[in-house]
Amino acid sequence: MRAIEPDSDPLALFHVWIEGPEMAIATADADGRPSVRMVLLKSADAEGFTFFTNYESRKGRDLGVNPYAALLFHRPGIQVRVEGPVERLTAEASDAYWASRPAGSRRSAAASRQSQPIAARAELERTVAALPTEPERPDRWGGFRLTPESYEFWRHRDDRLHERHLFRRGGNGWSVVLLQP
Repeated sequence: MRAIEPDSDPLALFHVWIEGPEMAIATADADGRPSVRMVLLKSADAEGFTFFTNYESRKGRDLGVNPYAALLFHRPGIQVRVEGPVERLTAEASDAYWASRPAGSRRSAAASRQSQPIAARAELERTVAALPTEPERPDRWGGFRLTPESYEFWRHRDDRLHERHLFRRGGNGWSVVLLQP
């Protein structure tokens, strides 16, 4: 694994350290009550970290009132945390991603009122079956982008002397400090 230097680019390090799209996202509601769940990362580039969801879901509602989140990528022996403000993607960007999804995924997303109670699964299955084969993207579904303000890279070391590097965005780029475990 690549060494972390004072002039390291945290996004480049992220791509070296992390493979695969699974991430945990933590949000908080207007009262500061936290919630965390797993989502799929769709892209990580110079603009930020992108994911898609139902805007009416708990995470969507949280981000509507408190547009800041923390992401956690955990793999055996390593973790990367990314924190920053979150904004909705444009309707055009959400439409483009929607069109790339398999038809079954589009139908499920169009039918679901994510995080809302339902009397029986059969009700949801009837709703899916009633949809057209190629449903349009509902206004309640789309993308978000987190713009990193900080990254923390954590690497397991024996005897709990773990290695931790914190990158913070500043006026002239990124600064990095070594943290005690």
